[in-house]
Amino acid sequence: MAISKETKEARVAQYQQLVGDSQTFVLTEYKNLTMKQMNDLRGRLRGVGASYHVTKNTLLQLALQEMGRPTLDTLLKGPTAVGYLGDDFAAGIKVLLQFAEESKAIEVKGGLMGDRALSADDVVTLSRLPGREELIAQVLSRLQGPMYGLVSVLNGPIRGLMYVLKARQEQLAKTAA
Repeated sequence: MAISKETKEARVAQYQQLVGDSQTFVLTEYKNLTMKQMNDLRGRLRGVGASYHVTKNTLLQLALQEMGRPTLDTLLKGPTAVGYLGDDFAAGIKVLLQFAEESKAIEVKGGLMGDRALSADDVVTLSRLPGREELIAQVLSRLQGPMYGLVSVLNGPIRGLMYVLKARQEQLAKTAA
């Protein structure tokens, strides 16, 4: 069944919106994916701020071309669904790869990060990165370390003075008794 020109234009605009919002997306082949599995995957991805959409290859190519992004001609063959990963792309990629391993219903073809095309191996490499929350925690702990050290160094003389005064107080209390 042919799609009208208006419908095609609307889908191209939708793809441009999704690509613009996510900056990173992963292309998958979904030959063996049931509707129940797709809903499960979409729910998991929604939990990390991502989404999963079945895509018309030619319209996605057109959307990418109009945006001045790589068109991924070699990856957009056969049945394609796209995981648009949002801000925390590492978490989205982990969910996609975990689902692919569990279900064997999808296969990662590659993706796009900014203006860089990704192979399936690149996507697997990105999945090994820590998530956004974990990276933030690592940075904060590294920033706090020197501050704790500085506070400890500055408190050292004050603490020493307190110990001397306490010892002197005890000494005076013994001699008075």
